[in-house]
Amino acid sequence: MTTETETGVIERRKSAASSWFKSLQADIIARFEAIEDEACPPLYRGPAGRFELKEWKRGDGREDLGGGRMGLMRGRVFEKVGVHFSEVFGTFSEAFAAQIPGADKSGGRFWASGVSLIAHPLNPRVPAAHMNTRMLVTSEAWFGGGGDLNPLLGYQRNQDFPDTVDFHAAMKAACDTHPGADYAHMKAYCDTYFHLAHRDEPRGTGGIFYDRFNTGDWDKDFAFTQEVGRQFAGIYPALVKRRMIEPWSEAEREAQLVQRGRYVEYNLLYDRGTTFGLKTGGNIESILSSMPPVVKWP
Repeated sequence: MTTETETGVIERRKSAASSWFKSLQADIIARFEAIEDEACPPLYRGPAGRFELKEWKRGDGREDLGGGRMGLMRGRVFEKVGVHFSEVFGTFSEAFAAQIPGADKSGGRFWASGVSLIAHPLNPRVPAAHMNTRMLVTSEAWFGGGGDLNPLLGYQRNQDFPDTVDFHAAMKAACDTHPGADYAHMKAYCDTYFHLAHRDEPRGTGGIFYDRFNTGDWDKDFAFTQEVGRQFAGIYPALVKRRMIEPWSEAEREAQLVQRGRYVEYNLLYDRGTTFGLKTGGNIESILSSMPPVVKWP
């Protein structure tokens, strides 16, 4: 049985995590809009993009089950990018509760908050990227998340390409801040998780991925999750700026659109985050905003 003191600690931790995720969303949105401002002709035309922010509530509104703030932009550098915050709570379905640690002892009750991001740039020389950080509470509590890079042209999809090297260095730096965060394990987990089994190929060039992360020291685990967000917010905009100035060909655009199809296949067939959002009454528009704006299959 949870004591009043333990309940107070849990509530303070939930509040701290939620506030941090909100601030991370705002930080990344500001960085991406600044990139839109930097873009100029002849490669980029039209006005600089701005995020459309939309508040949403979970459920039918008859009771407070949380919600979030959806941030979506269609710009001149970012053909489509979503940076979304959520804080939801309630009760899992009986079938889904059986899959979640601690849900049997919480009566199926849960609380979850986090930020999720997917960026689809217009320029095929600029890699797509995914990032999320989250905290989940049942009768247990843990963090999860990570970030991975998704180059769209063949010559970029190897571990020696400079963008991949620099991205992995940033993710390793996040892990190095916490002795409980094993970079080698999280890198390998990312490679295993973001794998298209039906094609037997990786979705991108990897990064880190972690789930059910709880070393027993909540403050340090939270600090690690914050550092993952900060490292991503630093390295990915830097990679976008590095490549956005490079002109591209129609053949490269075609290759980009085909490779985007792999992202669609993965999200609809394998992604646990998509499944979690849909099965807990999340915002469908937000969840499926990860889909690329234009895509082709050969």
